[in-house]
Amino acid sequence: MSGPRLSLTDMARRVARDIPSGAYVNLGIGMPTLVGEVVSPDKEIIYHSENGILGMGPAPAPGEGDPELINAGKQPVTLLPGGAYFHHTDSFMMMRGGHIDVTVLGGFQVSAAGDLANWATDEVGHPPAVGGAMDLAVGAKRVLVLMTHTTKAGTPKILPLCTYPLTAAGVVDRIYTELAVIDVTPGGLVVRELVAGLSREELQERTGARLTFADDVVELVPGAV
Repeated sequence: MSGPRLSLTDMARRVARDIPSGAYVNLGIGMPTLVGEVVSPDKEIIYHSENGILGMGPAPAPGEGDPELINAGKQPVTLLPGGAYFHHTDSFMMMRGGHIDVTVLGGFQVSAAGDLANWATDEVGHPPAVGGAMDLAVGAKRVLVLMTHTTKAGTPKILPLCTYPLTAAGVVDRIYTELAVIDVTPGGLVVRELVAGLSREELQERTGARLTFADDVVELVPGAV
């Protein structure tokens, strides 16, 4: 897909702006992990990892990692002062009990009603992987989805109805892509921000579900998010 778009760093920065200081946050595997690298240093964010970490810090310097201290994606991490690690069961109790303020998840598809599909596709070479996404999707107070607007083949990932198996129904609050920031509302999908240089008609063409546009749509300038 050619044309104006945000970089992955731009997308992560845009998500980071919406995470309030003091929040308990879980970042999903893949693109969502980028958010933790660009959060403003004046914000205090307490990161949770579903394999049993609270107060997770950044990746260690090369060669300085502890092989037994990893995140849910098996990447080495650090533990900040005051942080803790604990049993997997306790971690899932936090997720299911509504103790996570924000989760940022990747997505294969999101529906107009906020249904999320992010654990299985129809691709033979892409094995299903549930992980803790289902627990996070229904347990977190706010669910943000960070994903590309279309597949590599140009097929829309924002659809009237998901065609892949659902992770959870009606849970997504906001969608962030390289083209736009879109809210899921009771009245449908509302575009709040649009990448500079892309028309509303072009965005709709690349979206399977019907979009409406806020009266005060903000322009997203690549490199200046």
